[in-house]
Amino acid sequence: MKIMLLLIGVCVLLLSAPTVSAVSLSVSPNLQQVFSGSLVSLSCVDDGQTADGWTVKRSRGGPTEDCGGFGRLLGSYCVVDLSAPSETFWCEDSSGQQSDRVSLSVQSDTTDKAVILEIPALPVRTGSDVILRCRQRNGDTVRAYFYIKGSSVGPKPEHIITNITQADEGLYCSTEQGGKSPQSSLRVRDPPKIIHPPPPHCPPPPSTSTNFAPPLTCPPSPPLPASTCPPSSLVVPVVAGLGSGLLLVLVLGLVLFLCWKLKGTGAMKRSV
Repeated sequence: MKIMLLLIGVCVLLLSAPTVSAVSLSVSPNLQQVFSGSLVSLSCVDDGQTADGWTVKRSRGGPTEDCGGFGRLLGSYCVVDLSAPSETFWCEDSSGQQSDRVSLSVQSDTTDKAVILEIPALPVRTGSDVILRCRQRNGDTVRAYFYIKGSSVGPKPEHIITNITQADEGLYCSTEQGGKSPQSSLRVRDPPKIIHPPPPHCPPPPSTSTNFAPPLTCPPSPPLPASTCPPSSLVVPVVAGLGSGLLLVLVLGLVLFLCWKLKGTGAMKRSV
């Protein structure tokens, strides 16, 4: 009995827990770090199309908020004026399904030394390239030191990561003339796997006495014999015609039989 109750409890927890959906959060511009007061557009998409019935939500360590309480709804977009040091966003539907969460960092320093690291907010695919830059509040990119999981490179105007792998995941930040960007984590995801159908089966070639075998080629399939059945559009009229003809023959036979019978009866009366 206790085991049965435990299994029921586990099932209830699994059914009530939020599940991750194929719907994802779109972020524009696709930057994980922004300056305070920057506007960011967020939307829920499914394979590039707007996901109906999904809402952009936010958490800053407290209660969950819906877009409309913290941003402006413009069509399918939620436009947010970022101000808190760190804000987390995701998409959610009425049944509790959720997309992956995206955290954005805000550079609140208003001095000329303030910098941000231009790093993607959304996960990048393995095998792709990413360019990291250090940008000031006035929009200029500057030479900087790039700190990658505890090691620094530079100073240089940008840092390029080619053919990204899972090993490139980790924390990144940058510094320039005393200014330091927030620290952000680069996320890497494998592209979706495409399943191809298996190749057609070829029979093994006949054994030969030589060491070289000709390349395998599947013989062409023989053409299918022409159908001897009449087209389906002619079957119904033909069957109907045959039925009508058979009925006509039966009626004529019955009439002739009756006439012969009546004729025979009349002849017998005359002879009497």
